[in-house]
Amino acid sequence: MKDCHWSIAFTDCSKPTEPSKDKMAIKGRNWKNRIGLLLKTNSAQPISNLMKNKSHRLTADEVTQWAQSLDKLLDHKHGKMAFFIFLKTEFCEENMEFWNACEDLRMLSSHQEVMSKANSIYEEFVKNEAPKEVNLDFYTKNKIIQSLNEPNVASFLVAQSKVYSLMENNSYPRFIHSDLYNELLTTARRGR
Repeated sequence: MKDCHWSIAFTDCSKPTEPSKDKMAIKGRNWKNRIGLLLKTNSAQPISNLMKNKSHRLTADEVTQWAQSLDKLLDHKHGKMAFFIFLKTEFCEENMEFWNACEDLRMLSSHQEVMSKANSIYEEFVKNEAPKEVNLDFYTKNKIIQSLNEPNVASFLVAQSKVYSLMENNSYPRFIHSDLYNELLTTARRGR
């Protein structure tokens, strides 16, 4: 069987593998390059601004609060963006996108809008072979499918909770110990 050079793109980011020391050294040297590439996208622009623009500069207290809980991180506009960038480096940004889509669904009041958004979330994140399929068990997926006949703002609540738990227990601790978080904290402490 041939070695697959793309295997990292298909691993479940909620189940981290133990990298070799060589891979860790390469990762340490290249993380700034990867983040730099992500910062060039419009979606990552707020983080880039934090590092340059005095009017949007993060304080050390703000960045430190992100380490208190995933809720505090997601409640902060720039914390949420930094975490999303980190998830992109781990190839699991679909978890945050799904969570955000479910939050958007919960804010809707029109039955027509709820139906449309629920179907959109199902097509993009839940159905088998969806473009951004999130890791959900059969039972949860089945409940969602059943709810699509008459979706409501709580149709994805269990699935959203499961994805939140995956982020909280796996990606979030790695983010708090990441070079990206440490760099943001160091920069905030310096006041640059």
